[in-house]
Amino acid sequence: EEKKLTAYHEAGHAVVMHALPDLDPVHQITIVPRGQAGGMTIYLPDEDRSYLSRSYLLDNIAGLLGGRAAEQLVLGDISTGASNDIEQATKLARAMLTRYGMSDEFGMVALETVTNQYLGGDASLACSAETQASIDRQVVALVKKQHEKAKNILTENRQKLDELASYLYEKETITGEEFMEVLKKETEAEKQ
Repeated sequence: EEKKLTAYHEAGHAVVMHALPDLDPVHQITIVPRGQAGGMTIYLPDEDRSYLSRSYLLDNIAGLLGGRAAEQLVLGDISTGASNDIEQATKLARAMLTRYGMSDEFGMVALETVTNQYLGGDASLACSAETQASIDRQVVALVKKQHEKAKNILTENRQKLDELASYLYEKETITGEEFMEVLKKETEAEKQ
């Protein structure tokens, strides 16, 4: 059961990432446990980037939540396997609002500062308690919206999700090329 859950979780990440054209291509997917992670979906950029757009960051959050969305869709339950994904998605959403000036409400106001950025980075908010509460509400809303986006993508691509999870369950580790072959095979089957 755990292997099946991990296969669907990682397949969920990969299918969502592939469906969002701004995101980097999938390089490798594995359901072999590594440290605390039950599996991993690795995606690498085609080119170096100095700046990340708002749309890229939003899609990245959706990609991070693709694993949890797959668990809910397929298994009707959720697990602790998404804890790191949720943490990363939340940090990214908060940074968008407090550091990157990507909030409609706050505009280009820095509400958080990071000290010792290259040594782990301690962040501290520089705003009122009322503004902090508003930030919290906006972070929750942003993450929920991207989670819904991931669920919708997986619902629309359920056959691809099932096929990829089955392939991962059997092979355990696949390359980006194998991932694309599974998707291509599935797309050809849909056309017939």
